[in-house]
Amino acid sequence: MSPVDPYSMTDRLDDTSIQVVVNRLEARGKQPVFAKMLADYLDAMLIDTAETVLDLGCGTGMVARAIARRRGFSGQVTGIDLSPSLVANARRLAAEEGIADRVDFRAGDTRSLDLPAGTFDAVVAHTLLTHVDDPSAVIAEAARVVRSGGMVGIFDCDFASLTFSHSDPAQGKAYDEAVINAIVTSPRVMRQMPRLLKAAGLELVTSFAYVATDIGQADFWLSAIESFRRLMPKGGGMTEQEANAWAEALRQDSEDRVFFGSANYYSYVAKRP
Repeated sequence: MSPVDPYSMTDRLDDTSIQVVVNRLEARGKQPVFAKMLADYLDAMLIDTAETVLDLGCGTGMVARAIARRRGFSGQVTGIDLSPSLVANARRLAAEEGIADRVDFRAGDTRSLDLPAGTFDAVVAHTLLTHVDDPSAVIAEAARVVRSGGMVGIFDCDFASLTFSHSDPAQGKAYDEAVINAIVTSPRVMRQMPRLLKAAGLELVTSFAYVATDIGQADFWLSAIESFRRLMPKGGGMTEQEANAWAEALRQDSEDRVFFGSANYYSYVAKRP
């Protein structure tokens, strides 16, 4: 049986697994490197000028809240996610931050939105496309619901580049492949984005490329390792024993200051003519 990406079925995860996802998304959102990557493409989208923003695959609402908190932004953000549980968490976190009146979260399928065409000034899809089986459908929906002249921002990891070191290089390669197969649906989709945007009728405005690497000690990748440890057995990517052995070896590498973990990230900003 092939592994199943847990992030592709968040509407079916148990409460414990949902909490793992919540912890991961929130910890990642607070990581300075990750926060800068988000700010870079939001700035390029001129997001502060948008009155209406749609956050596709909003998860815990981390991006929606970040947009709503921006000093120059005075509009409204709508977040849509497949998981009612994540939507509930997004509403809770927004209320705790005192910005519930600026954001609206609802459950829905980003591949087929129950929204009129040309509704939003801007649309973002932040770490969504690698977890859907038909990324082109999501991009087509983004292109449909954004107004003429509106901006679409897409950000994600190129998971085909994800790698962690191991004392045995052959075992390290096997682990890398197991992790990629277990936690994502479309690991190479960010390499396809220029042609997918064009096919959806969107014009590429700019793009950003990053290499997120921890050397010596784990920092950026620390919360990822812990979440992968918990989620990979859920999707059938590794047994619980295998996942624990993988994660503990990486934690030990970090303590011994011999850690290496890296992956490429890309942002694309496009406009609807």
